[in-house]
Amino acid sequence: MIRRNTWIVLVVLAALLGFSSYYNNNKLLTAIETTPVPETALLFTSEDGLPSRLRIAASSGEVVELAHNSQGAWVLKAPVEGAADQGLAESAASQVSSLRVLDEIDLGPDLIGLDRPDYVITISFTSGKFHKLDIGSPTPSQGGYYARVDGRTTLIVSRAGLDALLGLLTFPPYLATLTPEALPATATPGPVTEASPSPTP
Repeated sequence: MIRRNTWIVLVVLAALLGFSSYYNNNKLLTAIETTPVPETALLFTSEDGLPSRLRIAASSGEVVELAHNSQGAWVLKAPVEGAADQGLAESAASQVSSLRVLDEIDLGPDLIGLDRPDYVITISFTSGKFHKLDIGSPTPSQGGYYARVDGRTTLIVSRAGLDALLGLLTFPPYLATLTPEALPATATPGPVTEASPSPTP
């Protein structure tokens, strides 16, 4: 038969175990609630400056290129040369500055479409810096693209921002005054060629 003192000890022990469990769980929940979720990092930082030239080339041959002229206005360099819609061009530049990195990975280029990139984006910045971004396959979740910066770091970049930029290949920011006769013929498919950095005019 269990003595009275033993029962008291067992009750106290159970109470201590219960309190300990409650305290630890509460502490864990508090830590989860107060620990900030890290934000995704920007692909290009303020140290790069603002985009002053943007070239997007597809492996199928389409190219669109925008650049600042001597007055600081955006002009089209390809697929035709001429004035650009300033609002659309500036929106594209803003997309470049807001591209977000979801993750850094270490996978073979041939596994993620970077051995032969679908797109190559070259960007000159007001700081004088120049970056080349190779775009490979979409991720399995479709939330991003596998990308490589300057031929070195392999990343997953948010798809929303990149899709907005790649859409310029289909809908270049022509000024409304451009007539259909001024537009180029359909580009002949061909390999993506690497663009050399060129100074802002």
